[in-house]
Amino acid sequence: MGTLYLLPNLLGETSVETVIPAEVAEIIRNTRVFATENTKNTRRFLKKIDKSIEIDDRIFLELNEHSSRMDAEQCFGYLEKEDVGIISEAGCPGIADPGAELVALAHRKGFRVVPLVGPSSILLALIASGFSGQCFSFNGYLPVKGPDRGRALRQYEKQSAAEKRTQLFIETPYRNLKLFQEMLAVLQPATKLSIACGITTGEEYIKTASIHEWKKGQAPDIDKKPAIFSIYAG
Repeated sequence: MGTLYLLPNLLGETSVETVIPAEVAEIIRNTRVFATENTKNTRRFLKKIDKSIEIDDRIFLELNEHSSRMDAEQCFGYLEKEDVGIISEAGCPGIADPGAELVALAHRKGFRVVPLVGPSSILLALIASGFSGQCFSFNGYLPVKGPDRGRALRQYEKQSAAEKRTQLFIETPYRNLKLFQEMLAVLQPATKLSIACGITTGEEYIKTASIHEWKKGQAPDIDKKPAIFSIYAG
């Protein structure tokens, strides 16, 4: 019986040695079967791990929001005989991607599950924000429609103030600036906003300031770039 490894991926254009421990890279190098959110991305990542890896010798199983229970069962067919690695499009699997469902099934079936160390944009953004790391929530995507998004932001702000809770969000990169402007419009001046963009890459940008301070400056260069937004009103 094999082990289900939760494999970290890069967050962007970063050297492997910077964020992936050598021991983890060795496990990735020796894994033959991958349950992957994005096969093309995974192939490129494997070549960054080791250019000598024979990509055609690897097996890539589709793992995304459209995957079926049958796709998961196919993964477990391999897992009965050898190790399988789950890998997301970026960062650590199981957070804001469909890998969690496969991991839950693996536990129910009695397979060994091993998480491996690597970059997580959510945790890196949290520890760089200066906000509470004792009480925090990752809320994923906010509603798309303006009125609904505004109500959600105010609700999360109110909860943050009452519970001293850090609230974290992500957005589709091309809507980053729209979300930023809406935050300036609906959040209280004293509420703090932290933006972490391009974490671990050469374009890394991390800034924390109050809504009042953000309004006085220029909009950050976050258009079409992966970013984590955090607010704190505690």
